[in-house]
Amino acid sequence: MQKFRDVLSRWNGGDLSMMEAGELLGMSERQFRRYRDRYEEAGEAGLLDRRLGKLSTRRVPAEAIEEMLELYRHRYLGWNVTHFHEHLLRDHHFSWGYTFIKTQLHAAGLVERAKRRGAHRRKRERKPCEGMMLHQDGSRHRWLAGEPMLDLIVTMDDATSTIYSAFLIEEEGTASSFRGLLETFVAKGLPSSLYSDRGSHYFVTLKAGGTVDKIRLTQVGRALDRLGIEHIPAYSPEARGRSERMFSTLQDRLPRELALTGIADIETANRFIAQTYLPAHNARFARPPAVQDSAFVAADPQQLAQILCIEEERVVARDNTIAFARLRLQLPQSPIRHHFVKATVKIRQYPDGTLAVFHGPRRIARYMPNGAAIQDTCPIRQAA
Repeated sequence: MQKFRDVLSRWNGGDLSMMEAGELLGMSERQFRRYRDRYEEAGEAGLLDRRLGKLSTRRVPAEAIEEMLELYRHRYLGWNVTHFHEHLLRDHHFSWGYTFIKTQLHAAGLVERAKRRGAHRRKRERKPCEGMMLHQDGSRHRWLAGEPMLDLIVTMDDATSTIYSAFLIEEEGTASSFRGLLETFVAKGLPSSLYSDRGSHYFVTLKAGGTVDKIRLTQVGRALDRLGIEHIPAYSPEARGRSERMFSTLQDRLPRELALTGIADIETANRFIAQTYLPAHNARFARPPAVQDSAFVAADPQQLAQILCIEEERVVARDNTIAFARLRLQLPQSPIRHHFVKATVKIRQYPDGTLAVFHGPRRIARYMPNGAAIQDTCPIRQAA
Protein backbone atom coordinates (compact mmCIF):
# COMPACT_ATOMS: atom_id res chain seq x y z
CA MET A 1 0.00 0.00 0.00
CA GLN A 2 2.80 2.42 0.95
CA LYS A 3 4.62 1.78 -2.32
CA PHE A 4 1.42 2.35 -4.32
CA ARG A 5 0.77 5.64 -2.49
CA ASP A 6 4.35 6.82 -3.15
CA VAL A 7 4.16 6.00 -6.86
CA LEU A 8 0.69 7.55 -7.14
CA SER A 9 1.97 10.73 -5.46
CA ARG A 10 4.88 10.96 -7.90
CA TRP A 11 2.46 10.44 -10.81
CA ASN A 12 0.14 13.15 -9.47
CA GLY A 13 3.15 15.46 -9.20
CA GLY A 14 4.05 14.85 -12.84
CA ASP A 15 7.35 13.13 -12.05
CA LEU A 16 6.23 9.84 -13.61
CA SER A 17 4.20 8.93 -16.66
CA MET A 18 1.42 6.38 -16.28
CA MET A 19 3.58 3.76 -18.08
CA GLU A 20 6.56 4.43 -15.77
CA ALA A 21 4.33 4.21 -12.70
CA GLY A 22 3.00 0.85 -13.87
CA GLU A 23 6.54 -0.47 -14.46
CA LEU A 24 7.60 0.51 -10.94
CA LEU A 25 4.64 -1.43 -9.52
CA GLY A 26 5.12 -4.42 -11.82
CA MET A 27 1.89 -3.91 -13.74
CA SER A 28 0.65 -2.58 -17.05
CA GLU A 29 -0.33 1.03 -17.70
CA ARG A 30 -3.96 -0.06 -17.98
CA GLN A 31 -3.89 -1.90 -14.66
CA PHE A 32 -2.30 1.10 -12.92
CA ARG A 33 -5.12 3.26 -14.27
CA ARG A 34 -7.75 0.86 -12.83
CA TYR A 35 -6.01 0.77 -9.44
CA ARG A 36 -5.85 4.60 -9.39
CA ASP A 37 -9.57 4.86 -10.05
CA ARG A 38 -10.40 2.25 -7.38
CA TYR A 39 -8.15 4.04 -4.84
CA GLU A 40 -9.82 7.38 -5.53
CA GLU A 41 -13.29 5.81 -5.11
CA ALA A 42 -12.77 3.62 -2.03
CA GLY A 43 -9.31 4.30 -0.64
CA GLU A 44 -7.10 1.37 0.38
CA ALA A 45 -10.11 -0.96 0.57
CA GLY A 46 -10.56 -0.52 -3.17
CA LEU A 47 -7.18 -2.12 -3.81
CA LEU A 48 -8.06 -5.43 -2.15
CA ASP A 49 -8.46 -8.47 -4.45
CA ARG A 50 -12.17 -8.60 -5.26
CA ARG A 51 -12.05 -12.43 -5.44
CA LEU A 52 -11.46 -12.67 -1.69
CA GLY A 53 -14.33 -14.39 0.09
CA LYS A 54 -15.86 -15.71 -3.14
CA LEU A 55 -15.92 -19.37 -4.08
CA SER A 56 -14.19 -20.22 -7.35
CA THR A 57 -16.38 -21.57 -10.13
CA ARG A 58 -13.67 -24.20 -10.67
CA ARG A 59 -13.66 -25.32 -7.04
CA VAL A 60 -13.47 -29.12 -6.66
CA PRO A 61 -16.13 -30.56 -4.32
CA ALA A 62 -14.77 -31.82 -1.01
CA GLU A 63 -16.48 -35.19 -1.60
CA ALA A 64 -14.56 -35.71 -4.84
CA ILE A 65 -11.26 -34.90 -3.14
CA GLU A 66 -12.00 -37.38 -0.36
CA GLU A 67 -12.88 -40.04 -2.94
CA MET A 68 -9.51 -39.50 -4.62
CA LEU A 69 -7.67 -39.70 -1.30
CA GLU A 70 -9.50 -42.92 -0.37
CA LEU A 71 -8.51 -44.44 -3.70
CA TYR A 72 -4.89 -43.67 -2.94
CA ARG A 73 -5.06 -44.96 0.64
CA HIS A 74 -6.73 -48.27 -0.16
CA ARG A 75 -5.61 -49.12 -3.71
CA TYR A 76 -2.58 -47.08 -4.74
CA LEU A 77 -0.74 -46.47 -1.47
CA GLY A 78 2.98 -45.97 -2.11
CA TRP A 79 2.60 -45.07 -5.80
CA ASN A 80 4.37 -41.95 -7.02
CA VAL A 81 2.13 -39.02 -7.93
CA THR A 82 2.73 -39.20 -11.70
CA HIS A 83 1.86 -42.89 -11.86
CA PHE A 84 -1.22 -42.40 -9.66
CA HIS A 85 -2.37 -39.41 -11.74
CA GLU A 86 -2.13 -41.47 -14.95
CA HIS A 87 -4.40 -44.14 -13.48
CA LEU A 88 -6.86 -41.53 -12.19
CA LEU A 89 -7.25 -40.15 -15.71
CA ARG A 90 -7.34 -43.53 -17.45
CA ASP A 91 -9.26 -45.79 -15.08
CA HIS A 92 -11.30 -43.50 -12.81
CA HIS A 93 -12.26 -40.64 -15.15
CA PHE A 94 -10.85 -37.86 -12.98
CA SER A 95 -9.90 -34.76 -14.96
CA TRP A 96 -7.83 -32.80 -12.46
CA GLY A 97 -4.28 -31.70 -13.16
CA TYR A 98 -1.15 -33.34 -11.80
CA THR A 99 -0.19 -30.36 -9.61
CA PHE A 100 -3.61 -30.30 -7.91
CA ILE A 101 -3.41 -34.04 -7.15
CA LYS A 102 0.12 -33.68 -5.77
CA THR A 103 -0.91 -30.75 -3.56
CA GLN A 104 -3.85 -32.69 -2.10
CA LEU A 105 -1.69 -35.76 -1.40
CA HIS A 106 0.95 -33.57 0.27
CA ALA A 107 -1.69 -31.82 2.38
CA ALA A 108 -3.13 -35.18 3.49
CA GLY A 109 0.33 -36.44 4.44
CA LEU A 110 0.10 -39.39 2.04
CA VAL A 111 3.11 -38.43 -0.10
CA GLU A 112 6.37 -36.91 1.09
CA ARG A 113 7.69 -33.81 -0.56
CA ALA A 114 10.66 -34.41 -2.88
CA LYS A 115 14.07 -33.80 -1.38
CA ARG A 116 16.19 -31.03 -2.76
CA ARG A 117 18.34 -32.22 -5.63
CA GLY A 118 22.13 -32.32 -5.43
CA ALA A 119 24.68 -30.63 -7.64
CA HIS A 120 24.03 -30.61 -11.37
CA ARG A 121 25.96 -33.20 -13.39
CA ARG A 122 26.14 -33.20 -17.14
CA LYS A 123 24.88 -36.49 -18.56
CA ARG A 124 26.27 -38.24 -21.61
CA GLU A 125 24.52 -37.31 -24.83
CA ARG A 126 22.31 -39.94 -26.40
CA LYS A 127 23.30 -41.66 -29.62
CA PRO A 128 21.62 -39.88 -32.54
CA CYS A 129 19.73 -42.84 -34.04
CA GLU A 130 18.30 -46.11 -32.77
CA GLY A 131 20.44 -49.21 -33.06
CA MET A 132 23.76 -47.43 -32.52
CA MET A 133 23.97 -48.55 -28.89
CA LEU A 134 21.90 -50.87 -26.73
CA HIS A 135 22.00 -51.12 -22.93
CA GLN A 136 21.52 -54.46 -21.22
CA ASP A 137 21.36 -54.78 -17.46
CA GLY A 138 19.58 -56.63 -14.67
CA SER A 139 17.92 -55.35 -11.51
CA ARG A 140 17.31 -57.53 -8.45
CA HIS A 141 14.14 -56.50 -6.68
CA ARG A 142 10.96 -57.87 -5.11
CA TRP A 143 8.99 -57.57 -8.34
CA LEU A 144 6.17 -59.95 -7.32
CA ALA A 145 4.38 -59.40 -4.01
CA GLY A 146 4.98 -62.19 -1.52
CA GLU A 147 7.62 -63.83 -3.72
CA PRO A 148 11.44 -63.97 -3.36
CA MET A 149 13.71 -61.44 -5.02
CA LEU A 150 13.97 -61.82 -8.80
CA ASP A 151 16.10 -60.31 -11.56
CA LEU A 152 14.51 -58.20 -14.29
CA ILE A 153 16.64 -58.35 -17.45
CA VAL A 154 16.16 -55.32 -19.70
CA THR A 155 17.56 -54.53 -23.16
CA MET A 156 17.05 -50.85 -24.06
CA ASP A 157 17.98 -48.47 -26.87
CA ASP A 158 20.26 -45.57 -25.94
CA ALA A 159 18.84 -43.14 -28.50
CA THR A 160 15.18 -43.49 -27.58
CA SER A 161 15.01 -45.32 -24.19
CA THR A 162 12.72 -47.83 -25.90
CA ILE A 163 12.75 -51.17 -24.06
CA TYR A 164 12.91 -53.99 -26.60
CA SER A 165 13.04 -56.89 -24.14
CA ALA A 166 12.22 -57.27 -20.44
CA PHE A 167 11.54 -60.42 -18.44
CA LEU A 168 11.83 -61.79 -14.92
CA ILE A 169 14.20 -64.63 -14.08
CA GLU A 170 15.41 -66.21 -10.86
CA GLU A 171 19.04 -65.22 -11.42
CA GLU A 172 20.86 -63.13 -14.01
CA GLY A 173 23.52 -64.89 -16.06
CA THR A 174 24.73 -65.90 -19.51
CA ALA A 175 21.46 -67.59 -20.53
CA SER A 176 19.35 -64.56 -19.57
CA SER A 177 21.70 -62.23 -21.47
CA PHE A 178 21.40 -64.39 -24.58
CA ARG A 179 17.63 -64.50 -24.23
CA GLY A 180 17.32 -60.72 -24.10
CA LEU A 181 19.70 -60.25 -27.02
CA LEU A 182 17.96 -62.89 -29.12
CA GLU A 183 14.51 -61.34 -28.54
CA THR A 184 15.87 -57.93 -29.50
CA PHE A 185 17.97 -58.97 -32.52
CA VAL A 186 15.15 -61.06 -34.01
CA ALA A 187 12.68 -58.19 -33.64
CA LYS A 188 14.94 -55.25 -34.59
CA GLY A 189 18.20 -56.51 -36.13
CA LEU A 190 21.85 -56.24 -35.12
CA PRO A 191 22.99 -53.02 -33.33
CA SER A 192 26.38 -51.36 -33.66
CA SER A 193 27.30 -51.78 -29.98
CA LEU A 194 26.17 -53.13 -26.62
CA TYR A 195 26.83 -51.31 -23.33
CA SER A 196 26.81 -53.39 -20.15
CA ASP A 197 28.34 -53.68 -16.72
CA ARG A 198 31.43 -55.82 -16.10
CA GLY A 199 29.58 -58.82 -14.67
CA SER A 200 31.41 -62.14 -15.04
CA HIS A 201 28.98 -63.30 -17.74
CA TYR A 202 29.84 -60.22 -19.82
CA PHE A 203 33.59 -59.75 -19.32
CA VAL A 204 36.68 -61.40 -17.88
CA THR A 205 38.25 -59.04 -15.33
CA LEU A 206 41.57 -60.33 -14.01
CA LYS A 207 41.79 -57.83 -11.14
CA ALA A 208 38.83 -56.66 -9.09
CA GLY A 209 37.93 -53.14 -10.15
CA GLY A 210 40.41 -53.25 -13.02
CA THR A 211 40.01 -53.12 -16.77
CA VAL A 212 38.41 -55.95 -18.71
CA ASP A 213 40.42 -58.49 -20.71
CA LYS A 214 39.71 -57.86 -24.41
CA ILE A 215 41.44 -61.11 -25.44
CA ARG A 216 39.80 -63.67 -23.16
CA LEU A 217 36.12 -63.52 -24.05
CA THR A 218 33.11 -64.83 -22.19
CA GLN A 219 30.32 -66.68 -23.98
CA VAL A 220 28.50 -63.38 -24.48
CA GLY A 221 31.69 -61.69 -25.66
CA ARG A 222 32.37 -64.50 -28.13
CA ALA A 223 28.86 -64.27 -29.61
CA LEU A 224 28.98 -60.46 -29.94
CA ASP A 225 32.43 -60.64 -31.53
CA ARG A 226 31.18 -63.19 -34.05
CA LEU A 227 28.25 -60.90 -34.92
CA GLY A 228 30.52 -57.88 -35.28
CA ILE A 229 28.92 -55.97 -32.39
CA GLU A 230 31.20 -53.79 -30.25
CA HIS A 231 30.94 -54.66 -26.54
CA ILE A 232 31.50 -51.61 -24.30
CA PRO A 233 32.11 -52.05 -20.53
CA ALA A 234 30.86 -49.56 -17.93
CA TYR A 235 33.33 -48.72 -15.20
CA SER A 236 30.99 -47.06 -12.70
CA PRO A 237 27.28 -46.93 -11.77
CA GLU A 238 27.25 -43.28 -12.89
CA ALA A 239 28.35 -44.39 -16.36
CA ARG A 240 25.17 -46.48 -16.55
CA GLY A 241 23.03 -43.54 -15.45
CA ARG A 242 20.48 -43.93 -18.24
CA SER A 243 19.74 -47.58 -17.44
CA GLU A 244 19.88 -46.88 -13.69
CA ARG A 245 17.22 -44.19 -14.02
CA MET A 246 15.11 -46.52 -16.14
CA PHE A 247 15.32 -49.22 -13.44
CA SER A 248 14.28 -46.67 -10.83
CA THR A 249 11.12 -46.02 -12.86
CA LEU A 250 10.49 -49.75 -13.35
CA GLN A 251 10.95 -50.55 -9.66
CA ASP A 252 8.47 -47.84 -8.78
CA ARG A 253 5.80 -48.80 -11.34
CA LEU A 254 6.04 -52.43 -12.44
CA PRO A 255 5.53 -54.16 -9.04
CA ARG A 256 2.42 -52.06 -8.45
CA GLU A 257 1.03 -52.84 -11.90
CA LEU A 258 1.63 -56.57 -11.32
CA ALA A 259 0.02 -56.40 -7.87
CA LEU A 260 -2.94 -54.45 -9.24
CA THR A 261 -3.67 -57.26 -11.73
CA GLY A 262 -3.13 -59.99 -9.12
CA ILE A 263 -0.20 -61.63 -10.95
CA ALA A 264 1.97 -63.76 -8.66
CA ASP A 265 4.03 -66.11 -10.87
CA ILE A 266 6.95 -65.50 -13.25
CA GLU A 267 5.43 -66.98 -16.40
CA THR A 268 2.23 -64.92 -16.21
CA ALA A 269 4.22 -61.84 -15.20
CA ASN A 270 6.48 -62.15 -18.25
CA ARG A 271 3.48 -62.40 -20.58
CA PHE A 272 1.97 -59.30 -18.95
CA ILE A 273 5.27 -57.40 -19.24
CA ALA A 274 5.70 -58.25 -22.94
CA GLN A 275 2.09 -57.84 -24.06
CA THR A 276 0.70 -55.10 -21.80
CA TYR A 277 3.29 -53.26 -19.75
CA LEU A 278 6.07 -52.62 -22.29
CA PRO A 279 3.82 -51.08 -24.97
CA ALA A 280 2.37 -48.67 -22.38
CA HIS A 281 5.80 -47.96 -20.85
CA ASN A 282 7.39 -47.18 -24.22
CA ALA A 283 4.46 -44.99 -25.24
CA ARG A 284 4.92 -43.04 -21.99
CA PHE A 285 8.71 -42.81 -21.67
CA ALA A 286 10.35 -43.47 -25.06
CA ARG A 287 11.44 -40.42 -27.01
CA PRO A 288 12.03 -39.93 -30.75
CA PRO A 289 15.64 -40.21 -31.95
CA ALA A 290 17.54 -37.12 -33.06
CA VAL A 291 18.06 -38.77 -36.46
CA GLN A 292 15.32 -40.91 -37.97
CA ASP A 293 17.66 -43.33 -39.78
CA SER A 294 18.11 -46.73 -38.08
CA ALA A 295 21.50 -48.34 -37.47
CA PHE A 296 20.01 -51.82 -37.03
CA VAL A 297 21.09 -54.44 -39.59
CA ALA A 298 18.73 -57.31 -40.43
CA ALA A 299 19.88 -60.81 -39.45
CA ASP A 300 18.69 -64.38 -40.04
CA PRO A 301 16.82 -65.59 -36.90
CA GLN A 302 18.00 -69.20 -37.39
CA GLN A 303 21.61 -68.08 -37.60
CA LEU A 304 21.19 -65.87 -34.51
CA ALA A 305 19.84 -68.84 -32.53
CA GLN A 306 23.03 -70.78 -33.30
CA ILE A 307 25.30 -67.91 -32.21
CA LEU A 308 23.50 -66.48 -29.17
CA CYS A 309 23.99 -69.57 -27.04
CA ILE A 310 26.59 -71.21 -24.82
CA GLU A 311 29.07 -73.10 -27.00
CA GLU A 312 31.77 -75.43 -25.69
CA GLU A 313 34.01 -78.12 -27.15
CA ARG A 314 34.10 -81.69 -25.85
CA VAL A 315 35.90 -84.91 -26.77
CA VAL A 316 33.60 -87.92 -27.13
CA ALA A 317 34.28 -90.72 -24.65
CA ARG A 318 34.84 -94.36 -25.63
CA ASP A 319 31.18 -95.17 -24.97
CA ASN A 320 30.01 -92.44 -27.36
CA THR A 321 28.95 -90.11 -24.54
CA ILE A 322 29.73 -86.50 -23.72
CA ALA A 323 29.98 -84.92 -20.28
CA PHE A 324 28.35 -81.51 -19.97
CA ALA A 325 26.98 -79.59 -16.97
CA ARG A 326 26.75 -82.72 -14.78
CA LEU A 327 24.94 -84.56 -17.57
CA ARG A 328 26.10 -87.56 -19.56
CA LEU A 329 24.76 -87.22 -23.10
CA GLN A 330 24.55 -90.42 -25.15
CA LEU A 331 25.15 -89.88 -28.86
CA PRO A 332 22.76 -91.81 -31.15
CA GLN A 333 23.83 -93.89 -34.10
CA SER A 334 24.65 -91.78 -37.12
CA PRO A 335 24.50 -92.52 -40.85
CA ILE A 336 27.59 -90.39 -41.51
CA ARG A 337 30.07 -92.53 -39.49
CA HIS A 338 30.17 -95.64 -37.33
CA HIS A 339 31.05 -93.80 -34.09
CA PHE A 340 32.39 -90.52 -32.74
CA VAL A 341 34.83 -91.90 -30.17
CA LYS A 342 37.64 -89.36 -29.51
CA ALA A 343 36.07 -86.93 -31.99
CA THR A 344 35.98 -83.25 -31.03
CA VAL A 345 32.41 -81.94 -31.06
CA LYS A 346 30.67 -78.71 -30.07
CA ILE A 347 27.82 -78.54 -27.58
CA ARG A 348 25.43 -75.62 -27.76
CA GLN A 349 23.11 -74.79 -24.89
CA TYR A 350 20.29 -72.46 -25.98
CA PRO A 351 18.55 -69.86 -23.78
CA ASP A 352 15.58 -72.21 -23.26
CA GLY A 353 17.93 -74.88 -21.80
CA THR A 354 17.83 -77.34 -24.71
CA LEU A 355 21.11 -78.76 -26.03
CA ALA A 356 22.51 -79.69 -29.43
CA VAL A 357 25.73 -81.48 -30.43
CA PHE A 358 27.54 -80.57 -33.65
CA HIS A 359 30.33 -82.40 -35.46
CA GLY A 360 31.79 -79.85 -37.82
CA PRO A 361 28.87 -78.10 -39.51
CA ARG A 362 26.39 -80.94 -38.85
CA ARG A 363 24.05 -81.34 -35.91
CA ILE A 364 24.15 -84.95 -34.76
CA ALA A 365 21.94 -84.89 -31.64
CA ARG A 366 19.50 -82.78 -29.60
CA TYR A 367 18.55 -83.03 -25.93
CA MET A 368 16.10 -81.66 -23.38
CA PRO A 369 17.53 -79.60 -20.49
CA ASN A 370 17.58 -82.75 -18.33
CA GLY A 371 19.64 -84.65 -20.92
CA ALA A 372 16.80 -86.71 -22.44
CA ALA A 373 17.33 -87.24 -26.15
CA ILE A 374 15.03 -85.49 -28.64
CA GLN A 375 14.15 -87.54 -31.70
CA ASP A 376 15.52 -85.53 -34.60
CA THR A 377 13.43 -85.72 -37.75
CA CYS A 378 16.39 -84.32 -39.69
CA PRO A 379 19.50 -85.59 -37.89
CA ILE A 380 21.98 -84.30 -40.46
CA ARG A 381 21.72 -80.51 -40.72
CA GLN A 382 24.09 -77.75 -41.62
CA ALA A 383 25.04 -75.59 -38.66
CA ALA A 384 24.64 -71.83 -38.91
